[in-house]
Amino acid sequence: MGTSGDIIGRYERDEVIPSVEVASKLADVLDVSLDYLSGKTDTLLDSATLGRIMGISVMPEDDQKQVFLVLDALIRDYKARKAYAQ
Repeated sequence: MGTSGDIIGRYERDEVIPSVEVASKLADVLDVSLDYLSGKTDTLLDSATLGRIMGISVMPEDDQKQVFLVLDALIRDYKARKAYAQ
């Protein structure tokens, strides 16, 4: 990344705020989103998941609806299995 360990430590201790460019590089290295890195979300999305989401976002609306119907069904089934397992 081109950043020293001392500077990373200062970021971790909130002594210095990294520039957007440095934060973006750090997120790439850690394979997390900038929102996750900055604490705006606790949802960890790796680059593979984000890539899938981006792929869906460029589909025609009808295709997106079909993908979301399938995802919704899978999520519903997962939650049901989880609920019955307890």
